[in-house]
Amino acid sequence: MTLRGRLTMAFLVVVLGPVLLGAVFVGATLSAIDRSRATERLGLAAAGVRTSVDALCQQLRAAADAVAVVADPAARPRAADQVVGRGLAAAVVVADPTGRTSYATAGPPPGPWQDCAGDRAGPAGALAARVRLRDPSGADLGAVAAAQPVDPAFVARLAAVTGVGVTLLDDPERLTTEKAGVRAAVLDAAGEAGWNGVAGTGDGRYVRRVGPSSGQPLPLVLSVPGERPAGRYGALAASVALAALLAVLAAGRLARVTTRPLVELAGAVDRVAHGDLTARVPLRSRDEIGRLAGAFNRMTRETGGYVAALTSSRDQLRNHLAVLGDTLASTHDLQRILRVILDSAIAATGARAGAVLLLDADGVLVGQCVEGLAGRWPTGDPTDPATLRVPVGVGVVGAVAATGEPLRGRWSPPEVPTGEPSCETYVAVPFAAPEPRGPDRPGHPPADGDPPGPPGGALGVLALYDRIGGPEFDDDDLVTLRTFAGHAAVAVENVRVHEEVQRLSLTDPLTGLWNYRYLRESIRREVERANRFGRMLSVLALDLDRFKTVNDTWGHAAGDAVLVEFARRVRGVIREVDLAFRRGGEEFVVLLPETDARGAAIVAERLGAVVRDQPVPVEGHGGEPVRVPVTVSIGIAVHPDHAAGGRQVLDAADDALYAAKAAGRDGYRLAPVPDPVRTQEIPVVTATVTPPDGLPRAGAADPAGVAQGGASSGPHPPRQSRGR
Repeated sequence: MTLRGRLTMAFLVVVLGPVLLGAVFVGATLSAIDRSRATERLGLAAAGVRTSVDALCQQLRAAADAVAVVADPAARPRAADQVVGRGLAAAVVVADPTGRTSYATAGPPPGPWQDCAGDRAGPAGALAARVRLRDPSGADLGAVAAAQPVDPAFVARLAAVTGVGVTLLDDPERLTTEKAGVRAAVLDAAGEAGWNGVAGTGDGRYVRRVGPSSGQPLPLVLSVPGERPAGRYGALAASVALAALLAVLAAGRLARVTTRPLVELAGAVDRVAHGDLTARVPLRSRDEIGRLAGAFNRMTRETGGYVAALTSSRDQLRNHLAVLGDTLASTHDLQRILRVILDSAIAATGARAGAVLLLDADGVLVGQCVEGLAGRWPTGDPTDPATLRVPVGVGVVGAVAATGEPLRGRWSPPEVPTGEPSCETYVAVPFAAPEPRGPDRPGHPPADGDPPGPPGGALGVLALYDRIGGPEFDDDDLVTLRTFAGHAAVAVENVRVHEEVQRLSLTDPLTGLWNYRYLRESIRREVERANRFGRMLSVLALDLDRFKTVNDTWGHAAGDAVLVEFARRVRGVIREVDLAFRRGGEEFVVLLPETDARGAAIVAERLGAVVRDQPVPVEGHGGEPVRVPVTVSIGIAVHPDHAAGGRQVLDAADDALYAAKAAGRDGYRLAPVPDPVRTQEIPVVTATVTPPDGLPRAGAADPAGVAQGGASSGPHPPRQSRGR
């Protein structure tokens, strides 16, 4: 049999078989389904009636309670009027213990009043809830009754709530929502149904009786129309015959139009499988086969476009990685590295904006490099990336830094501002140092005493915002961003390691002061700055007196402790702009930019006093604490008064130090001015009177009328002191 024949037979079997079986099944079950649905609707309606009546009774009880709780009998009428005025009840009646009415609100509904707690049928002019009145000792003071009328409006509300016809058996002619033509049939069917039973009428309606019961004392009849359409069996047979005719015609047509496009489609698929993305299928129809052919053609076109885009993206990504690699290999400029990483990540993912945030010492993520965030800043300064400050654990980037897990999705503005830029979509990934956290414990988690922080030694977060084209960032963007975040982690760590190595190479490991290597560089730079701006530079050469005695008496550990404490005191005396160095052993040097001889003498006096007045506590022999008295000798030289070059002014300070030692130690000496006095022609305002002490001042003229320095606006090298 041909493909066309097989398709025809298969279609007829698949279509006509279920149609015939379904017709028989549908005809047999229509009646059962109709009755079941009607029974379900009546059950829901009965539950709705009970709920509505119970809710009304609860409201009436609450109204009666509101009046009963009033302790003052004289105030109860006003409370009753307020309850009625608020619509909680139509009427309130207060009765004494004998049942005699002591107060009733105006316009009470007609009786009899059916008690909400009752469960026996009877005439009902209103529903009422009663609450006993009792004094604090429990004695009966009467009762309060709150009532709501049972009228046509009440029955209409029940019908509206339940969606069915409602009839009150006590007054079926007046209290009903049924039309006059069906009312008699409904009441007859209700008599056959019995209490809470379901019966049908001749015109296709279903009826159920509900109540009276506890909490619902009204005898009601509920009815709903059936859903059986007229002539359903004839329509069903006609539908089956028409379906059979259409199935035969459709089978022939399907077999005829399906085979040829399938052959063409199979050939095109085979060509695509061999790598020919230019293969196309002719569109011979607009049916499913035609749409399949059109979809195949679109798929091949889009696949070709995707392949070209992927090739271009691959080449672009390779270029970005090449630039990134060259940047990482050629510079330790952190800002330049972060800029290259951020720009490459934005270009690779198609983001509109982005930011690189680094963790500072206070546990706050600070924006170090941003792009495209104009108008998105949480503060008023859109040009300063430092305005992007997010504490760890707060907001999206704070959560990423705290958990170490990347996040992506749509932005939901928080109720409390977090400091993050606003956006529509975002993707953020953390980057961490290669080594795990915990001091001196590589490969182990931090101990209990370690300060809390982000997991895995997090350094910061790389975040991108609002992908061009509108859609959210996907998993591929997340993988790409992880790659750039890894480069960022390596770059930041390399820069920090480089800075730490550079710092260690320029500082003394014992005292933390700058070492002799940095002294030579710094004094040259400070002398050049002083020459450029016509300022003074004072140099203090310091030497601890009889330091060998400390080592010989208390040991080298005590000597190291003295050196460390001396360095700390030096840092506490000098200014933020001053530089302190350990020259070697117990010798130290302090550079005082823009300071004249008088200012240097003041600093020397303070240094001598802070060392002399406070002996240094050290651990002596046997582990007992010992306070070691220490003094310091200081030599002072000033550029350009005592020397023109850095090496020369340092030698002049050394000569002054030797003079201070020779004079008995624990003091300072100023280097003598060489003869002839070196002069400079510097056009600055000069003073006309030399101070009585004869020491030159910053900004004051020497006897030759040459200024001796002044304030400088030039930049300063890194400082290590904390000021005084």
